[in-house]
Amino acid sequence: MPVTAVADPPATASRQGPKAKGKPKPLVDVPDIKLQVVPLGGLGEFGMNCMAICCGEDILVVDCGMMFPDDGLLGVDIVTPDFTFLEERREQVRGVVLTHAHEDHIGGVPFLLGRLNVPVYGTEFTLAMVERRLSEHELLDGASLRVVRAGAKVRLGCFEVDFIPVTHSTASASALAISTPLGVLIHTGDFKIDPTPVDNVLFGLHAFAEYGKRGVLLLMSDSTNVDRAGFSESERAVQPRLDEIFSSADQRVVISCFSSAIHRIQQILDVSEEHGRKVALLGRSLESATETAHRLGLLNIPDGILLRPDDIQGCAANRLTAIVSGTQGEPMSALSRIAVDTHRHLTLQRGDLVVHSARIIPGREKAIYRMFNHVARRGADIVYGNMNPPVHVSGHGSREELSLMLNLVRPRYFVPLHGEYRQLDRHARLAQHLTHHGLESSFVLESGDILEIDRDGARKAGKAPVGRICIDSGSVDEIVGDLVIRDRQHLSEDGIVLPIITINSHTGLCERSPEIVSRGFAPALDGDSFVSQAQKVIMETLDRSTPEERADRGVITEKVRADLRRFLSRQSQRRPLVMPVILEV
Repeated sequence: MPVTAVADPPATASRQGPKAKGKPKPLVDVPDIKLQVVPLGGLGEFGMNCMAICCGEDILVVDCGMMFPDDGLLGVDIVTPDFTFLEERREQVRGVVLTHAHEDHIGGVPFLLGRLNVPVYGTEFTLAMVERRLSEHELLDGASLRVVRAGAKVRLGCFEVDFIPVTHSTASASALAISTPLGVLIHTGDFKIDPTPVDNVLFGLHAFAEYGKRGVLLLMSDSTNVDRAGFSESERAVQPRLDEIFSSADQRVVISCFSSAIHRIQQILDVSEEHGRKVALLGRSLESATETAHRLGLLNIPDGILLRPDDIQGCAANRLTAIVSGTQGEPMSALSRIAVDTHRHLTLQRGDLVVHSARIIPGREKAIYRMFNHVARRGADIVYGNMNPPVHVSGHGSREELSLMLNLVRPRYFVPLHGEYRQLDRHARLAQHLTHHGLESSFVLESGDILEIDRDGARKAGKAPVGRICIDSGSVDEIVGDLVIRDRQHLSEDGIVLPIITINSHTGLCERSPEIVSRGFAPALDGDSFVSQAQKVIMETLDRSTPEERADRGVITEKVRADLRRFLSRQSQRRPLVMPVILEV
């Protein structure tokens, strides 16, 4: 087991926020050293959270996430940041520190470790979830995973990292206080301030306040819910709705939630036990996450409550709860297969109740509502969306919590994290009131922007190479380039036309009439007319070509492609992908 416990110690800078009047005062009594904060993903977008912090000859990486592809990335399974910036400085990378176990913060770890063999630090649950990902990619044996307890500190080069417990929608989440020769940087990770957490692990308010008293050079804070007024509800706010659902349900209750939502799963288990129901877990990721949390003492599973999937059909409908994965309508997830009646263990019946206890991630609406439609066709009822009491609460702090974080820390500089540009900008505006309490500048950065800090202050300092790496089939090696993505988009919109041409390699003459094969392309002409005219265009191209051109496969391929594309565009106002096939005989 490559996990080591760490003992407790005794993009173009897009917008610069408000500045204090006058010239910024220099950072006195500090070394002549520069800090660079380089977001490699997660700023100006949701997902792919990854931050490089450079200090002298040392680089610290905070989080290494992934994102699911949008509709334009055809055939792509996941998307990770481009790690070129780190690969070019591989000798300086001291390690990766992880804030929590969500895929948008840890999903890219296997793809980074496939290129750089560096240690990874995080809480026990976070690293246990990373282990599962590394094992899938056969990278676990060579990985160095180092467990850090909440409140512990680790030294990595010129950085000392303090793990501060925060409340979030998964277990054992941490913020990071990173001490450097120039001052303290605080990276909140994802957080909300939950006064009544299910696991009774309280948010580290006192730690943030103490750092605020000492002085914080830079705060980097979660912006996800900056559009929401007030405070986010406690995770315990879901309990009354669950009680209502189970009290009124007279058949099976099927609840979908995120696999890493350990606190939500705990509440579902507790309510199921109170109502005399057995619980079946459906979905590989869900089974793995609950087993891991239970093994680490983070999930209490009542004795005798779990039901094997094979035994579902033999359980009375009013005595069954099924917790299933697939909240975002992923095609092969448990809930998606249940919705279309192809799951081998669970078939929905009229009167069953399906509960969607999760956030709808922007961009996944169509897939999720399509799944709900399938559920409705089975005759089952669906509970989802906003309601009071809620069936889902956010794991991210709303505006008042973000303001509280700013007031506790009172940084000299501020960078909003995690969100699209409008949210980052609004978060920077929220910090304006601190200009009278020590805040000199807020910087709205996007992925690739470099924020540089030295003894003379902070400024935007150019761009780092960033981008997206598209992965097919979840393999570390199966990277899909931009050209492939463009071809897939092209094919999906305009189709493909393959002219098959047989040329005598000795004479350079066409041996027979070209064949035309098309897929996904409906020509303006009727079928026979289209084929005959396309053949005529190809023959004219061959006739105009010299014997040398016809004998050169590359040259004649390009000439046929260009002329046929012009013809097709003129006739149909579409531009199918034209791929001539030259057969030499």
